[in-house]
Amino acid sequence: MSSVVRAALVYVFLLLLFRLSGKRTLASITTFDLVLTLVISECVQQALVGDDGSLTHGFLLVLTLTAIDVFLSVLKRRRAKLRAVLDGKALILVRDGEPRAEALHQERVDLDDVLSAARERRGVIALDDVDLAVLEEGGGISVSARRDRAMRPE
Repeated sequence: MSSVVRAALVYVFLLLLFRLSGKRTLASITTFDLVLTLVISECVQQALVGDDGSLTHGFLLVLTLTAIDVFLSVLKRRRAKLRAVLDGKALILVRDGEPRAEALHQERVDLDDVLSAARERRGVIALDDVDLAVLEEGGGISVSARRDRAMRPE
């Protein structure tokens, strides 16, 4: 039974850690982020397994973590407030070509990230041409271009 409790505690700890680290962390994984994830998994592995490295124990841990994840997903569908706490809300970064400095700072997003998303998704090269840029719940940036300025000929 202690394995189930340890698995639940590790799940909650990692959920909080990644939630506090920000949405952009999850959306734009770098080589450093990948290495950090691997190191974290190694550190957590000992906390989960302890002295019992049996196959049954491993299955129990995977089952526990998956059950917690399914349970939380069901709760999030039923409770919008819980979804907002666990997944966050979409956040407007740019409106009518004007950056919202507080939102950018809060999520540690810089204008280069916004302009990169604008170029990739809408072919927009100038911030003035961005109607709306939103940091979505999953960490991606969606962009809508101003109709009168989008896709200007060069």
